[in-house]
Amino acid sequence: MQLKMTLDELNDFLDAQFEQVADDFEVLDVAPMRATIRANIGDKHLRPGGTVSGPTMFALADVSVYLATLAMIGPKALAVTTNISMDFMRKPAAGANLRAETRLLKLGKMLVVGDVLIFSEGEDEPVARASMTYSIPPAR
Repeated sequence: MQLKMTLDELNDFLDAQFEQVADDFEVLDVAPMRATIRANIGDKHLRPGGTVSGPTMFALADVSVYLATLAMIGPKALAVTTNISMDFMRKPAAGANLRAETRLLKLGKMLVVGDVLIFSEGEDEPVARASMTYSIPPAR
């Protein structure tokens, strides 16, 4: 399988199509059926107690599978999440950015299934894990 979008093209797509959150995420690496995405954590991503909020980790998992999918199918902005299961396993390190290591397990014509491990940068153990399914819009 070959990539249809490069790392730079994915970052440019994020900037152009999702400017409201483009500064929050950065594609660090992309390979067939895999992507590594960083969430740039700031005060707006923290919950009381100074830890990264669950919705921020959910957003990272969601955008990670989305971008890994686009890397394989090309820039189809209307691919959408149809299912997610997420486990929060550890408290992320205070003030650390998060890194999502994403792997696509199935890339079909209509559905994509992906798995995401989220790490606090500098830590070896994941803080969260997500399993996601995306729907690919039909070709017209």
